Amino acid sequence: MAAAPPFLARFRHPTQVVATAFGLAIGIGTALLSLPVATTAGESAGWVTAMFTSASAVCVTGLVLVDTEAHWSVFGELVIAGLAQVGGLGIMTMATLFTLLLSGRLGLRARIAAQAETKTPSMSDVRQLVRKVVVFSLACEAVFAVVLTGRFLIGYGEPFGRALYLGGFHAVTSFNSAGFTLWPDSLMRFVTDPWICLTVSIAAIVGGLGFPVVFELARHWRHPRKWTILTRITVGTTVILLVLGTLIFLVTEWRNPRTLGQLDDSTKLLAAFFTSVMPRSAGFNVLDISQMYPSSWLATDVLMFIGGGSAGTAGGIKVTTFGMLAFIIWAEMRGESRVNIGHRRLPETTQRQVITIAVMGVGLVTVSTYILLALTPHGLDQVLFEVVSAFGTAGLSTGITGSVGPAGHVLLAVLMFIGRIGPLTLGSALALNRRARRYELPEERVIVG
Repeated sequence: MAAAPPFLARFRHPTQVVATAFGLAIGIGTALLSLPVATTAGESAGWVTAMFTSASAVCVTGLVLVDTEAHWSVFGELVIAGLAQVGGLGIMTMATLFTLLLSGRLGLRARIAAQAETKTPSMSDVRQLVRKVVVFSLACEAVFAVVLTGRFLIGYGEPFGRALYLGGFHAVTSFNSAGFTLWPDSLMRFVTDPWICLTVSIAAIVGGLGFPVVFELARHWRHPRKWTILTRITVGTTVILLVLGTLIFLVTEWRNPRTLGQLDDSTKLLAAFFTSVMPRSAGFNVLDISQMYPSSWLATDVLMFIGGGSAGTAGGIKVTTFGMLAFIIWAEMRGESRVNIGHRRLPETTQRQVITIAVMGVGLVTVSTYILLALTPHGLDQVLFEVVSAFGTAGLSTGITGSVGPAGHVLLAVLMFIGRIGPLTLGSALALNRRARRYELPEERVIVG
């Protein structure tokens, strides 16, 4: 067995490596974006703006304090795209790949660390999975870049170099659910363009499903009975949320003259579908979020909090967590002692993890919302939307991101960081010592409810 790299040997839990690696990536991005060459004005952006933008890119969120194209130079934009790429693939996936390329061998600690990031079922699959993840990601981004480049070139008359730059940048940010665009209105100018809207939507869906699910679908897409619980829950819950989200936005915003009301019927359907996809963590918008009804904000809050698939580019508590939580509640309501999904039983350890992640997420959002309400003059609807967007790494905003103040920006950056690496992962990273209980206490029934 090859020896672990020196930086891994200092950590006692693999999830510590994940958290530290993301923190280092944010720090490096902050340093690069603080350089005068990173801005169009040739001056330093300031550490708050640089840190927030770096955190938003590495955590593939898309919340911004400044107009990306107007404020950042080409160098700064390339740094943002690179950080989004690194954040999307996962720091440990990239580190494992570099280890393989340099030494051709992978030690036990490195395998465990990579497994913690990629959610690989077996450590023996890590080496092969990392290669698949990188090749698949780059191949998807290349395909989406070609489609977008062609559309910008043919449909909008952009020069080839500019079209290629726009296509490549947005292919990276959409597949990695980063949400950064090179236009001040996000993608609102393309609300009637199905080529742009559907390409970005498909990229966000594929990237947000999670690599294990995508690979399994590639192998057994014709045989759903062979799908694992992970794939069944991810695909089923994703489809249900996309359909429900589209219907909710259609019904709610149909007559809103500031959003869907000004569009024809077919474009309304396209815009509602796009708006339903983006809270999965993609962060783009074709409708003015600030002009939507509060009921639509609430629906978006729920979708952002749930997020996308496990081991993918999306944030939130994950559709798998939400789906399994529904099965747990259903089993409890029926008085069943076991939680069964299809022809499989859900382990009790997984049930505890599901409940822990959901409760920690709700608690974190609640406390953060209270703090941000105390720091800013904005109302509850807008603040809650901003907090859930940061926690779910969704990148959508009602327009208050730039006006929450430095303390609010730091809070949102911390939420993006926690939302990206996961509440349970962060908790595990902080728990340096695991103590096994050597005894059991007498059981006592407690009144619940």
